[in-house]
Amino acid sequence: MALNPTVTEQIARARADMRMGVPVLLLSETPALVIPAETLSAERLNDLHALGETVSLALTERRAATLKLAAYDGDLARILLSSEQTISWIKAVSDPADDLNAPLKGPFKAQRGGSVDLERSALQLIKAAHLLPAAVVARLPASQNLGAFDKLTRLESKAALPLLSAPAVLSDIASASLPIFSAPKGHLHVFRPENGGEEHYAMEIGRPSRSEPVLVRLHSACFTGDVLGSLKCDCGLQLRGALQQMGDQGAGVLLYLNQEGRGIGLANKMRAYGLQDQGFDTVEANHRLGFDDDERDFRLGASILKEMGFTKIRLLTNNPAKITMMERNGVQVVERVPLITKSTDENRAYLATKAAKSGHLL
Repeated sequence: MALNPTVTEQIARARADMRMGVPVLLLSETPALVIPAETLSAERLNDLHALGETVSLALTERRAATLKLAAYDGDLARILLSSEQTISWIKAVSDPADDLNAPLKGPFKAQRGGSVDLERSALQLIKAAHLLPAAVVARLPASQNLGAFDKLTRLESKAALPLLSAPAVLSDIASASLPIFSAPKGHLHVFRPENGGEEHYAMEIGRPSRSEPVLVRLHSACFTGDVLGSLKCDCGLQLRGALQQMGDQGAGVLLYLNQEGRGIGLANKMRAYGLQDQGFDTVEANHRLGFDDDERDFRLGASILKEMGFTKIRLLTNNPAKITMMERNGVQVVERVPLITKSTDENRAYLATKAAKSGHLL
């Protein structure tokens, strides 16, 4: 029946539920109730223990490495939870904010064996919800009547997992003229993904030709730098510099992708900043939180450009990964145009880390 939600729509519903701490029922060989550690309540933890045959905490390999916990499942690790382990303990294991003050979180009892597709799906969902990547998973006994969970969002783990990493399909839903400081003839497009994710924007400067390579900037949202003028990064300077170059040349396209904090969301970005205050660099902070160096999906940029009719570009970037992703997704980069900004005392270490660990050409 067409009125029932598709798997993609169920995933969007699950993301919203997880942000509120509502359990999601994931179905696989053995069904399980899943709640992010960040939004878990003590009452729901007690209920999971009462229902679950086993209750475990799933962490990414990055977070496990920080805790000196072996990731027996490759990209994730599982810790068996007993009823003696409190909600405070679970949150402390999941969140590195107090690691230096209380480095010894164990002893841990690792869970091994069996399929982990369900835990892998849970962590992907939690990342998509911009929460700390740590999932409390209660595997249900075979005798459990799943009808008791009719009000919860249900997802088939095997059906959901490939969709969680699939490229988003975007549509240009609205556009209008928008004169800005560098381009009195600007035109803003709003693109909406069909998976219920955040909208992304394309600022068209002048009237760029579709038959010639166009100057393009893929810019990831940075509230702190773009809006507040943060001195910790170079994002605001890059944004304004890119728009100025396009205005000076009379044509260009700036893609503004809502992938705050290298794709981890603003709250997690602030957590990373807190870890940087403790002495960790940008990459180390992301790893301690459980994220990879960069969680952004630049396939979004390629999709938007092709939707707008651009297949050859001059890419305004210092990041070789953007060039690679454009080429892999059907957009030819005929030239890399450097985007160099003035460093400050506050962002010098940040820029050095981008060059040394992320391969940026600075």
